[in-house]
Amino acid sequence: MSKEYRSLAEFYPHYLSQHQNKVCRYLHLVGSLLSLLLAVVAASTASWPLLIALPFVGYGFAWVGHFFFEKNRPATFRYPLYSFLCDWIMLRDLLLRRLK
Repeated sequence: MSKEYRSLAEFYPHYLSQHQNKVCRYLHLVGSLLSLLLAVVAASTASWPLLIALPFVGYGFAWVGHFFFEKNRPATFRYPLYSFLCDWIMLRDLLLRRLK
């Protein structure tokens, strides 16, 4: 049985434990940054159908990291909201070099 997390702060260490592989972390970074870029392009050009690609870009890179490098099941399947939020927290921490 999986643990029930009561807060994002409680979940984040678990999230990081599922992202030990450096390649996996950087695939998350690439997917998140490309998603942001795609959202900006869609908004600035009013090309709203581009937004359909957002989850495929963001999660595509992340899931390749999990299935091929981390060799675990993405936390998104069990904790979708916490995982989505932690993706952005980890992106911030990677960009600020708070994570090795």
